[in-house]
Amino acid sequence: MDDAIAEELRAFVAEREWARFHTPENLAKSIAIEAGELLEEFQWGGPAEFDSVRDELADVLTYCLLLADRLGLDPAEIVRDKLAKTREKYPVEKARGVSTKYDRL
Repeated sequence: MDDAIAEELRAFVAEREWARFHTPENLAKSIAIEAGELLEEFQWGGPAEFDSVRDELADVLTYCLLLADRLGLDPAEIVRDKLAKTREKYPVEKARGVSTKYDRL
């Protein structure tokens, strides 16, 4: 995680003494809850309110960063590792321009 963001998040949590509530399970639940709120912004197919989408996305990202920090994981590293695995599942020559699941390519 970006050191400045990590320190800012840690300070925010510490100032409020919230670390004891930030178990991996609770953080994962919070990610799911906030992701639902983000999805709600797109419910019914109407145009989404940009500022609300921005705020909900920030909530999802914040909880993801807090969970990664709690687990001692570097977000950039785990994203790159997963991207490498996904590249193998979806080779460009088979996956370009299609949304077919990897096991059907």
